[in-house]
Amino acid sequence: MADPHRRKPPLQVVREGNPSKKPIREGVKVPPSELEEPNWLDTFPAVRGDDRQRQINARCREIARREWRRVVPVLKLTAGLAAVDTQVVQDYCICVARIDQCEREISAHGMLIQGERGWMKNGATTIAGQYRQQLARYIGELGLSPSARGRLTPPEGGDDGDDDDPFD
Repeated sequence: MADPHRRKPPLQVVREGNPSKKPIREGVKVPPSELEEPNWLDTFPAVRGDDRQRQINARCREIARREWRRVVPVLKLTAGLAAVDTQVVQDYCICVARIDQCEREISAHGMLIQGERGWMKNGATTIAGQYRQQLARYIGELGLSPSARGRLTPPEGGDDGDDDDPFD
């Protein structure tokens, strides 16, 4: 049985309609800061001797780098990124790169491959599905979909009088 004195999470209060009109307590505020782009060579190293894996990792590095540079400026404006968010954004970029890798594998070898016991599902299809599930979680966490952005509150104190801001 639920403790009657325990506060409901803010999201539950919003979903239930907040009939008492009590103010909803916000979460912890973290001051925004510049995020340093990870060294993608640490995640996708240059492999000696295996040209195929070297090409795959080089492409993954490029995809992750591009995604980082695409989303971080937007997230600074909409979510007020802080240094503690670096790992979440990095993991998001890794998911994007790995999905690209899986999709290329599926395109090159098909969804079904010939195995020892006959035709079987390409393992990349399962891996891609798992990465897509995780990617959906990161998209929700970071506010990268229209519905997720609707739940975000832009960071305060970002108004510097700039009239060119598209979020005004």
